[in-house]
Formats: sequence, C-alpha cells, structure tokens
Amino acid sequence: MIRNALQQIPHEIIVVDDNSSDGTFQTARLLVDVAVTKTREGQTKGLLHGMRLAKYQTIITIDADLENNPKPKLIQQTAKYDIVVASRTKLPRISEKIASKTLGKLVGVTDTLSNFKAFRKETVSKFNLRGGETFGAEFLVIAKKKGLTIDEIKIDPPQRRTNPRIGGTI
Repeated sequence: MIRNALQQIPHEIIVVDDNSSDGTFQTARLLVDVAVTKTREGQTKGLLHGMRLAKYQTIITIDADLENNPKPKLIQQTAKYDIVVASRTKLPRISEKIASKTLGKLVGVTDTLSNFKAFRKETVSKFNLRGGETFGAEFLVIAKKKGLTIDEIKIDPPQRRTNPRIGGTI
C-alpha cells in the first residue's frame, strides 16, 4: 500500500524495530529498503533513529500497522511548511482528545498525537527528543519552540480494529 502511494516519487521505506518479539524485523527486512533493530527505547526514539537514516529530503512517518492510508499530499505541503501533520478528524481515546485540546492550541494542530506526518530532513538535527511514547506531541512542541512552520491536513481515520495490536501482539 505504501509503495503504491509513492509509486511516482523516489522513496525508501525504513522500518525500525525496537527489539520486539513479534517478528517485525524478520518480516520487514524482506519487504522494505532499510530494516534495523535497536534497543527498546520507545516509539519516539525509534522514529528519530529511522529519520536519521533517511536519504531523501522529505520524510514521512507512519505507523507500520497501516491504519492510516498514505497520501502523497503530505509531501507536497512540505514545500511550504517544515512539518505537515495528518490530523484525524475523530480521535478515538479520551487521552488523545485532552492532549490535543490543550497542546493543540499551542502548536496549531488538532491532533497532537498523530505520528503520521511529513517534514523536511534538515529539521531532524533540531530535535533531541527525550520521551518514550510521545513522539507526536513532543515533536510538535519542540518544533514550535524552534520556530518551525507547522500545517495540518485533515484525514478521516479508518474504523478502529476490534483487536488492535497491543504490547507486541498482533
């Protein structure tokens, strides 16, 4: 699905597995351009590690569970903005709603916990992320403090799976 969305765009797909026990690394290395495994430090540091490996000037982060439909429109917006967030029109969890309501006012985005975003590679050097599972929010707060421009594209989220992946299980 991701390769199809990027068919007309030079790209590479990088998967960072943070030492999970579900076979992610073994499967990923058969399907993607770059697959790496690293010590478990949480989603934030895993995403940042993958971003530092990227060779192209535009980076898109997306969860590997493919609950989001990749859209090249994100890439086009990076010509005008440093960061473009794919904000879900409906947030599934109360914690996401509260965080986005409060932090969203600060950063100008309605879905602060979205990990589906695009940005320019040169922005990666500006981040020294500390969180474990707070990539969306922490990334945007730091970006705002550093004066980076942020935009969002609204997306209708897919229907939630009845059995979402939790704690290394499928």
